[in-house]
Amino acid sequence: MDLQACTEAIRTKVGNDSGLNSTLKFDCGSDGVVFVDALTAPNSVSNDNKDAACTITISLENLGALLTGQLNPMNGFMMGKLKVAGDMGVAMRLQTVV
Repeated sequence: MDLQACTEAIRTKVGNDSGLNSTLKFDCGSDGVVFVDALTAPNSVSNDNKDAACTITISLENLGALLTGQLNPMNGFMMGKLKVAGDMGVAMRLQTVV
């Protein structure tokens, strides 16, 4: 799954009101970022590299696995496949979205 496909999948999952009530960034390193602004209504998803309350560092491959259900968020965190910086509460609420 490429970055654009991941962005579209996240946009679909987030919808107009994800309930995250914060900003979140998936940082895939040199492959790019996916930024979720859940402070606005409707929520927006872009590839802008902005500061976020919570940043999840993850490879593009693992992000694709997360979005397709092949990678459980908690297992991914415990196995070191994703790292969370910032507001851990936002990351916990993310499980209801992805």
